[in-house]
Amino acid sequence: MNKITSGKEKLEIEPAVFGQLYEEALNLLKDLIALPSFSKEEDKTAARIQDFFAKHDISAKRQENNIWARNKSYNPLLPTILLNSHHDTVKPNPGWTKDPFTPEIAADKLYGLGSNDAGGCLVSLLATFLYFYSQQNLAYNIIMAATAEEEISGLNGLEQILPQLGPLEFAVVGEPTNMHLAVAEKGLMVLDCEAHGTAGHAAREEGVNAIYKAIQDIEWFRTFQFPKVSEYLGPIKMSVTIINAGSQHNVVPDTCCFTVDVRVTDVYTHEEVLDIIKEHVSAKVKPRSMRLRSSRINLESPIVQAGLALGRNPYGSPTSSDQALLQIPSLKMGPGDSARSHTADEFIYLSELKEGIFIYIQMLSQVVY
Repeated sequence: MNKITSGKEKLEIEPAVFGQLYEEALNLLKDLIALPSFSKEEDKTAARIQDFFAKHDISAKRQENNIWARNKSYNPLLPTILLNSHHDTVKPNPGWTKDPFTPEIAADKLYGLGSNDAGGCLVSLLATFLYFYSQQNLAYNIIMAATAEEEISGLNGLEQILPQLGPLEFAVVGEPTNMHLAVAEKGLMVLDCEAHGTAGHAAREEGVNAIYKAIQDIEWFRTFQFPKVSEYLGPIKMSVTIINAGSQHNVVPDTCCFTVDVRVTDVYTHEEVLDIIKEHVSAKVKPRSMRLRSSRINLESPIVQAGLALGRNPYGSPTSSDQALLQIPSLKMGPGDSARSHTADEFIYLSELKEGIFIYIQMLSQVVY
């Protein structure tokens, strides 16, 4: 009988088995597309994922809209791999020409909201989990978690359930990367800054204009280069994105507030970046959150080595994901293209879905057996 093989790895998958996994994944993805699942409103897709597990006699747990399950032979003495992706979506933008909630297949494309980000990744990981679920004598446990609120970095998503998953060795986070290896990801720190002056009448030489003070700080944010540059993520990027000051034309403003978007790389901690910023600007600086950390996985990690052996390329990702919430090594990869995320008439190629399932299984087989 002909078998599907990677060409570089020994694992063989029976065509009938692979075909069944693909059909299960495709049908689930079409069902998920048909159920609106905006962040904080994922209850219907959560229920559908629960049904998927139940159909395969897999005991799953649910907390709010997060669903997770362990492999059948889970052994607490073994290290554990987390497979994770999200089932929430952004709202469709006005440019859609198709019904975003009607899964439509045309040629090799499946259209629908969330098909690319990150439905294709999620169902491919679920199919992969299904493949390994009943297997005995694995070297690792596997936990599959389908989580909520990723698109808004919410508190009731992956972060909420991590304490219940137990110790984790590393994670594979499903996001569209064309099945290449995002071995590093930028973190995010949003800063609220407030420059202070003294109010006065604009017609006289009175007051200290807070806008002018803010301009000096904004110019520093625009031009400063952090000394250390990440191998995969490049330099830290800081962007002033919002500014607000003044009440009327003839009053010198005493405050000027502005917001800075800071994309932090793996060579600095959030605390180090914040300390450097405070040393150089006169404005009061307050971070909204320190949760969304940058990440980096060692190229010598077994899962990365398995991907490299399959010809996948390592790179650094400028976009954020639930990786930012993990304090363990994690690899971001999945079928689909990040450039299609949040676009009108979003789609994923059916061939990408097949490739995603196949490569996930091939990579994990090199680690768990």
